[in-house]
Amino acid sequence: MLIAGGFAPIYAEHDLGTDQSAAIRAAVDLILAAHEPYPALAMDRHWYMVAANRIVPLLIGRVDLESLWPPVNILRLSLHPNGLAPRVVNYVEWRDHLLDRWRRQIAVTADAKLRGLYDEASRYRAPENADEPGAADGAGDLSGLVVPLVLQSDAGELRFVSTTTVFGTPVEVTLSELAIATLLPADAQTTAILRGLAADLR
Repeated sequence: MLIAGGFAPIYAEHDLGTDQSAAIRAAVDLILAAHEPYPALAMDRHWYMVAANRIVPLLIGRVDLESLWPPVNILRLSLHPNGLAPRVVNYVEWRDHLLDRWRRQIAVTADAKLRGLYDEASRYRAPENADEPGAADGAGDLSGLVVPLVLQSDAGELRFVSTTTVFGTPVEVTLSELAIATLLPADAQTTAILRGLAADLR
């Protein structure tokens, strides 16, 4: 409405897939690469993955991304039966954590698209191996402070603490709506496995 009235936007906005957004994409990729050997990805306000570092595909492994209706949504990837769900050891705990975050975001934004995605994800069936014994202690000394992600990978069991950060001083609308999600190791075994995976990429 403001643009129609002749008021130009203060900040520019570009789709990350266009030539004009090359500098933005380069900045995002630089930040994601700096997180290696830890997996990190950039997602938009609806939790759709727009970029990832080289470690993320190693964790996703053989997941059939086509069955998750690209572009890949992080909530769908984490909880869908065709996604990572069968490999999330503490599935019920992790699902409840993600859905709670989702509900709080919907309460603040009243975003209809977020609501639709939440309604979809809340109907996913839990995998048969959900909540195996010992799943709840995945964060070690951090248990009780954060909800861990305990993921079974081809290289062994990985225990993560997740963090989400945003750009503190964006002057571009696209950047202001991006968040960087990082999975940090919660124990020495996970650290060692991730460093080994990163070394194999060199």
